[in-house]
Amino acid sequence: MSRVVVTGAAGYLGPHVVTALADRGHEVVAAVRPGRGSELDPRATVVEADILAPDFDPAVWGPTPHAVVHLAWKDGFRHNSAAHMSQLSAHFDLLTRLADRGVRRIVALGTMHEVGYWEGAIQGDTPTAPLSQYGIAKDALRRSLALALPAETSLAWARAYYIYGDDRRSQSIFRKLLDAADEGRSEFPFTTGKSLYDFIRVEELGRQLAALTDAADVSGTMNCCTGEPVSLADQVEKFIADNDLGLHLKYGAFPDRPYDSPGVWGDATVIREVMARDSAASA
Repeated sequence: MSRVVVTGAAGYLGPHVVTALADRGHEVVAAVRPGRGSELDPRATVVEADILAPDFDPAVWGPTPHAVVHLAWKDGFRHNSAAHMSQLSAHFDLLTRLADRGVRRIVALGTMHEVGYWEGAIQGDTPTAPLSQYGIAKDALRRSLALALPAETSLAWARAYYIYGDDRRSQSIFRKLLDAADEGRSEFPFTTGKSLYDFIRVEELGRQLAALTDAADVSGTMNCCTGEPVSLADQVEKFIADNDLGLHLKYGAFPDRPYDSPGVWGDATVIREVMARDSAASA
């Protein structure tokens, strides 16, 4: 197997990608910010550095890796943070420099928020019109990398949807539900909950990204998802019941966000084929 660097390895998704890659036999380098990484899979080599700093030298990772899984991104749960656009050029500079150094496979984490308002299934080539700073920055990076990377470096832009699981480490609604229960609250203010989303467990998303790292013949924009729409209300009610939180949802306390569709999910055709092929190869 090959040498793979995972950036943002200590974030919400990173530990699960690191473990999935190590399970596949890869030599994994976990790139983390200083002071992070103590809870990562012990099979990984942890390297602390600010990878978006202008003077960052990828040589600190050791020999040039075959692949990089780029998860690093500040304020991913804060959709209109100024950090998204202010750090965009640093992400572009890092990934293009890695390609110039000989990295032959880049798997970069995207988001459904690149698309903006959409109803129904999102395809890899669905037109994008993002409505948040997060979506704008991610979409700009996706478009620019497709033009800038050399032909020798394949890019898989892995568009993620609604991630859950390992919820104490997230900043999603599921973390907020756990916090509310910890505080002894019995009621939780909520939206209408009618919108349909594509929910995926963080462990499964980690396995999908690891499989894409090895699928060098698969490139371009693809969805990492289940392809199965579920209402936010159903998912949250199930989460409350499964975790015995004792919370009652106060529907309609908050308005739905103006850029949220009544129903949006990913077309999972490509990732299902990748995972099926992966399963057949390991059988």
